[in-house]
Amino acid sequence: MAYQTFQQEYLQIPVVTRTYTTACVLTTAAVVSKKPVLWIFLTQLELITPFQLYFNPDLILKHYQVWRLVTSFLFFGPVGFNFLFNMIFLYRYCRMLEEGSFRGRTADFVFMFLFGGLLMTIFGMFVSLVFLGQAFTIMLVYVWSRRNTNVRMNFFGLLNFQAPFLPWVLMGFSLLLGNSIIVDLLVTTSQASQWDMCISSWRMYFLTNQVVADGYGRLPS
Repeated sequence: MAYQTFQQEYLQIPVVTRTYTTACVLTTAAVVSKKPVLWIFLTQLELITPFQLYFNPDLILKHYQVWRLVTSFLFFGPVGFNFLFNMIFLYRYCRMLEEGSFRGRTADFVFMFLFGGLLMTIFGMFVSLVFLGQAFTIMLVYVWSRRNTNVRMNFFGLLNFQAPFLPWVLMGFSLLLGNSIIVDLLVTTSQASQWDMCISSWRMYFLTNQVVADGYGRLPS
């Protein structure tokens, strides 16, 4: 009974959100390290290592390890607070986008995924990021925030703000946790961070989709 309920709930998740979230969880589970709690659920899979997944242009171009173009977006590090934080935001905002702004427009949503992923891959060739999944998650948050500008939000009951400020609030929170963040919207230096990449990716997508749609009618899905 519990399994059937879980299956029904799982199948109700929109297809793109379901596919990407599941791929991320399975990829992380496949490389999980020795942790007592995970022994119970995953029996310490350790099928692959992060070294087989990370983004490396030389290995992709010279050794034809093209799977890295995909796997670099699927691995979020060892299971812990950072992983859970990213999975929650990935699932929440990806689903809200797919059920909201992109309802009935799966092709547009997939195009946004591919377009953002392509731009971040290009940027990744010039910066020192080896896993792009977290940047992609923040891109989804940014997309949602720009499409829901009138939504009021509350951060841990401490801060009230409008949705467009959400990426910057998250950036500040990440900074408080000790992460190194250098904000450079144009991605012009080699120190550009994941925040630069996600914001720049969405800005370019916005220009090619939203602005054109407003001027000439909505693009076909």
